[in-house]
Amino acid sequence: MSFRNYLFQVVDENEKATKIGKFFNVFIILLILLNVVAIILESFDSLRQEYTHVFYYFEVCSVIIFTVEYLIRAFTADLKFADKSWIRAVLYFVFSPIALIDLFAILPFYLPLIFVVDLRFIRILRILRVSRLFKLNRYSKSLKLLQSVLKEKLPDITVTFFIALLILIISSILMYEVEHDIQPEKFPNVVAAMWWAVATLTTVGYGDIYPVTAFGKIISSVIAILGIGLIAIPTGILSAAFLEKFKSEKMNKKCPTCGSDISNNIE
Repeated sequence: MSFRNYLFQVVDENEKATKIGKFFNVFIILLILLNVVAIILESFDSLRQEYTHVFYYFEVCSVIIFTVEYLIRAFTADLKFADKSWIRAVLYFVFSPIALIDLFAILPFYLPLIFVVDLRFIRILRILRVSRLFKLNRYSKSLKLLQSVLKEKLPDITVTFFIALLILIISSILMYEVEHDIQPEKFPNVVAAMWWAVATLTTVGYGDIYPVTAFGKIISSVIAILGIGLIAIPTGILSAAFLEKFKSEKMNKKCPTCGSDISNNIE
């Protein structure tokens, strides 16, 4: 076995991965979870000040491991995408969504070392460390299923959100026209009225902005009822899609002994 094939087996996250590949996958999952825990603990000023060096060295070790993993995946990309040449496979990998997540997970550490950037920008970059959590998508079958369902039902969900956006804009304009004269400080413009529309459409209702006129209360009631329906639509779409996926996976099951189709035995 060549060295590249060995490296590919180490980082391979498929179900047929070797023992060392499965061990590496479990290790990466634990490292990602520990990074999330570190981000949470670092938000406490007392812990951050007392264990600054611990957080820093853990961050350095994590970035080194994630960087090596990223480079190995790029180096062995043609083994994963066998129908492409090495260059095309590397480019295909680098610009794939999951590889971009991998890149964003390590980018905040390297950019300040390469460029002189403002401290405020560094703080913004630190937010990207949370993207390490999305790396779990590569290793979790459930997250892969969720990604597949969302991709399949994206057009239907997009239509739902477009309808919600239209309702949001229309209701904001109506509420501004109705309530502006009575509550100019609460509804100074349409954009400000959108905050009320979002809170009402999502049935949250924070109570910081609310209508006082009779017509405004009617509009608010209608928007709240529509919000319940709009939330139910994507929920129904996704639920049906999940059921279809689960049924499809069961129907495609093979007998582990003879390899024959056992879908006839599944009701």
